[in-house]
Amino acid sequence: MTGNAAVDTEELLAEGELTVRGRIAEASNAVLRCTVTLDGTGTDCVYKPVAGERPLWDFPDGNLARREVAAYLVSRATGWDLVPPTVLRDGPYGEGMVQQWIERAPDGPGDTGDPATALLALVDGEEAGDGWRPVAFADVGGGRTALLVHADDQRLRRLAVLDAVINNGDRKGGHLLPAPGGRLYGIDHGVTFHTDDKLRTLLWGWAGEPLTGEAVTVLTALAADLADGTPLATRLAELITPAELAAVRTRVAQLLRTGRHPEPSGQWPAIPWPPV
Repeated sequence: MTGNAAVDTEELLAEGELTVRGRIAEASNAVLRCTVTLDGTGTDCVYKPVAGERPLWDFPDGNLARREVAAYLVSRATGWDLVPPTVLRDGPYGEGMVQQWIERAPDGPGDTGDPATALLALVDGEEAGDGWRPVAFADVGGGRTALLVHADDQRLRRLAVLDAVINNGDRKGGHLLPAPGGRLYGIDHGVTFHTDDKLRTLLWGWAGEPLTGEAVTVLTALAADLADGTPLATRLAELITPAELAAVRTRVAQLLRTGRHPEPSGQWPAIPWPPV
């Protein structure tokens, strides 16, 4: 971000002048790369207009952008800040989600960098190896399979907890965004907050294991933040349905009751397709 540091990022995204610079062609919905400026401050951002959302059979039409904002609000409430600043606003093509653009650091999924610092990998054999967590075996062509693994990384573990809370149905490798300075963000949260169990993710490496003490502390505070009449609950009620808000509370309570990371339900594909 450039310019006056006193301008709040959310205020900049919500109130600034939005200028479309191009379209991210590989996205399934309309995703526009933009700049936004306010009082001499500017930043790059992503704008996803509701008008460009592709209908889904299991989610209501025209509210994926609201779910993205809701995911940001829950992430911010945890204190982990795993989702870039995100707002709902009008833009050149109508209402949509606007999210701060985060430059990807090297060694992210699909990048060519030091394998020791990558987040995902395919390995031969049946063991994940030190520093890795197994996910599933994958067909790599030619009648061969390889073990898909993710890093045994605290940042990913926090993201796995957040995904369990928001019921993320689409945690692909490409939605992991390592940023300069060691930060890790998750992006693309339109397919979230369903009342049914829709959790699909590549981050199953801790399935069934006890939550960390940090996660329990965060979830306990989040449960209080979700109570009726709190600022977080009030804001979420503007973005998702009452049943979906109740389901968030139930998932947080269940995580605290079991004290463990969730396991695949068996009633829904556990891994998104394509996985990256």
